[in-house]
Amino acid sequence: MSTAANAGKADAWALKPMTARLVLADGSVISGRGLGAVGTAVGEVCFNTAMTGYQEILTDPSYAGQIITFTFPHIGNVGANADDTETTNLASRAGARGCVLRATISAPSNYRAIETLDQWLKARGIIAICEVDTRALTARIREQGMPNGVIAHSPDGTFDIDALKAEARAWPGLDGMDLVPDVTTGQSYTWDELRWVWNKGYARQENPEFHVVAVDYGLKRNILRCLANAGCRVTVVPAQATAEDILARKPDGVFLANGPGDPAATGKYAVPEIKKLVASGLPMFGICLGHQMLGLAVGGKTRKMHQGHHGANHPVKDNTTGKVEIVSMNHGFTVDRETLPASVEETHVSLFDGTNCGIRLKDKPVFSVQHHPEASPGPEDSHYLFDRFVELMRDHKKS
Repeated sequence: MSTAANAGKADAWALKPMTARLVLADGSVISGRGLGAVGTAVGEVCFNTAMTGYQEILTDPSYAGQIITFTFPHIGNVGANADDTETTNLASRAGARGCVLRATISAPSNYRAIETLDQWLKARGIIAICEVDTRALTARIREQGMPNGVIAHSPDGTFDIDALKAEARAWPGLDGMDLVPDVTTGQSYTWDELRWVWNKGYARQENPEFHVVAVDYGLKRNILRCLANAGCRVTVVPAQATAEDILARKPDGVFLANGPGDPAATGKYAVPEIKKLVASGLPMFGICLGHQMLGLAVGGKTRKMHQGHHGANHPVKDNTTGKVEIVSMNHGFTVDRETLPASVEETHVSLFDGTNCGIRLKDKPVFSVQHHPEASPGPEDSHYLFDRFVELMRDHKKS
């Protein structure tokens, strides 16, 4: 191709309209090229440092109300498939409202891929913007905190910027927002699917040893699979289930799930029930939002974080063993250790910023962690927590 032809091709690309915008509440406008669904979505803009697992991240119900900036530049290169989805209802669109990418999505190169990430984003109604300087945006979030923003995709490149700025400013933010009703199940159901095995897929559970009731504040599928692998028959109940309803099912243990939003807002109806469950003496295990609301139930407080923890490479120390594990994180609120009563022991701590990542009650078989042991970034550094829960149930049954 001649030099002139090359120049003409470059000019043609440069003339293509920028078909997406990320508009922040302070009036900043970031331009890029649109991918995925067409339209607009408002949410809190955070960043995630994981290099893999983008499909699981985007379908994690804990990301409801958020727009994810991926710090890894190449997102989508292994495509999308039907298995790597974390919402328990596969038809549900619960999860992130949008995503921000550095590079455009390349053709998939993986034997498990059944479609491109762009096609998958369209099908799930997730708006994406690419060709963004994600390093600069991440640095801004680190310095100034997680802003509210609107992500917009218009194929003709036409936007009402003033209206988008007004929408971003008007959105109240996650502080004080209860998003659990948007992601919890509408009815109870049972679960028996086991963890994925290479070249075999998912098997079904046989002869479970324990019965666990899981309270769904935004459950991830792999949490349920890990419980099943640990020998638990799981009954999932809605977030609004009462302690009386849960105890009437005669479980050996109770699991408090992950979920989105402000734990203090969800705790208005959830914490009184958790207090009753703690008082029952049954073994209990909580993850993420479940951990935060357990902290509230025992007398502690939660607070909003500056930039949150989002990624698959966070070091956490288990104070009970001295072990350091690499974990997956996804939270914008934290339990304030200074508010915890003397009856509570801090079991885990973040080695990034020293924030609380786990507690257990000294006089009850009850514990919880902030991170996601089911997400397997280590890859199995934290799976022992499910075994710890099982041992508590086994001891409780013996006594």
